[in-house]
Amino acid sequence: MPKFARAHRPSPLYRAYVAGAVASVLLLGGFSLPSHAAPTSSNPTSSDPTSSGAPPTPSIDAAAPTPTSAKSNGKLQGHAPDGSTIGGSELSTRDVVTYDGAPALPKKITAHGWLVADLGTGDVLAAKDPHGLYYPASTLKTLTLLALYPQLDPADVLTATHEDASVEGSRVGIVEDGKYTVGQLWSALILQSGNDAAHMLTRAAGGPKTALGLMKDKAAELHAYDTLPGTTSGLDVTGQSSSPYDLALFMREIVQDPKLRKIAGAKLGQLPAQPPDYPQPLKYGNQNQLVLEYSGAIAGKNGFTDAARHTFVAAAERGGRTLVVSLMRAEQTPQPTWMQAAALLDWAFDAPDSTSGAGRLVTPDEISLTTDDPATSAVAPGQAAGSAAPSIAQHSATSDTQRHSSTFWPLVAVLGGLLLVAVRVAAPRHSRR
Repeated sequence: MPKFARAHRPSPLYRAYVAGAVASVLLLGGFSLPSHAAPTSSNPTSSDPTSSGAPPTPSIDAAAPTPTSAKSNGKLQGHAPDGSTIGGSELSTRDVVTYDGAPALPKKITAHGWLVADLGTGDVLAAKDPHGLYYPASTLKTLTLLALYPQLDPADVLTATHEDASVEGSRVGIVEDGKYTVGQLWSALILQSGNDAAHMLTRAAGGPKTALGLMKDKAAELHAYDTLPGTTSGLDVTGQSSSPYDLALFMREIVQDPKLRKIAGAKLGQLPAQPPDYPQPLKYGNQNQLVLEYSGAIAGKNGFTDAARHTFVAAAERGGRTLVVSLMRAEQTPQPTWMQAAALLDWAFDAPDSTSGAGRLVTPDEISLTTDDPATSAVAPGQAAGSAAPSIAQHSATSDTQRHSSTFWPLVAVLGGLLLVAVRVAAPRHSRR
C-alpha cells in the first residue's frame, strides 16, 4: 500500500499547476462577476439607476397635489443616462461658469438658473446651474411644438369641445364648437400660450399619453435628458422638469426649422370668427416682450406658474451671429425677465468670435447611447478627442478602457506569480535527480 500510494502521489509540479488553474478560475470569475451583477445600460430610455450607474431622476406623479411652491425639483441636477454631464464637465455646477477672460456679467439677473450660448458654434458663453431641474411652465410648449408638429397637418380643421374651451390656466379664447385649423392653433399655443390650444392639439395627436410619449422621444433625440414632461401645456405636475440647458436645445431646433421659426417669431396672430356669437376674428399679440422689443430677436417663449415662477427662452441674431438665452425660476424684479434676458444677450454679443466657451450645446447626431459598444458611438465631425466637452460616447469608452485595464493587469501579475511558484517547485525535483 505505501508503494501504491507513492506511485500515484501527484508531483510538486502537477500540484502547482492545479493550484494555479484553480486560482485562475476563481480570479477570472471574481473579476467578471460585477459585470454580470450590475450591467451598464446604454439605452437612453432606461430609467433604472442601478442598471445605468446614473443618479436617480424624478418621475411624474400625477396623483400628487399640484406643486405650488417656488422651488426647483428637489434641487436635483440633470444628467445623461450614463451619469455624465451633457455638454461637458464645466456645466456640472450650481454656480456661475463662463469662458476664460470673460468680462463681468450683467447685474440684476435674478434667475436661479440661466444660460446664454452661441447657436452657430454651440459654445455656452455663460451659465448658472445649467442642468438644474426646474418646473418649466409654458416654456415646455416649445417641446410640444417640436414633438407634435410633424404629426399633424397644419391644414386640418378641428372642432373645439367644452373641455378644450374651459381648460385650466391661460387661454387664447377658443370657443366650444368653434372650428380652427391646426396651423392657427400652433400660433395660439406659442404666441398667446393658450392651454386651450394645447388641449386641442393634444387630442388631435392621439391624447395625452401619445402626446407625452412623443415629447419624451423628442427630448431623448435631442439629448435633452433634464426634461421630463407631465403635461403638454406646461401646467405644473409633480416630477415635471426641464433645465436652462434643455430649453436652449429646444429653441435651437425651432430656429433651425423655417416653419417653426416663423411661428415662434411672429408678433401678431388671430383666430377666425365663429358666427353667430363671435362674428369678428380674435386678434392677439406675442406675449414674449423680447420678441417685440429687442433688436434682432427672432423667436421666444415665456411662462409662469406659482411653482415655476417666471421662465423664459429666446433667440436673437446680430452681425451674423445667432444666440440663445434661457432663464428659469426668475422674478420680475429688479427688472422684468425679458430685460434680464436682453442684458445677457447684449453681454454675449460682445464676446469674441473665437471664444471656446464653457461647455457646449450638443447636437442630435453628435453622441449616441443606443449602441451596445460605446466605442462605436457617433461623434460630431470636427470634435477633437479629449476636448473640453467630451461626448457621452467618449466618456463611456474611456470608462470601459479604464475598467478593462484595471481588470487585466492585476490578473497578469497574479498568473505570473503562480507560474513562478510552479517553476520553483519543479526545479528542486530535477536537481535531486
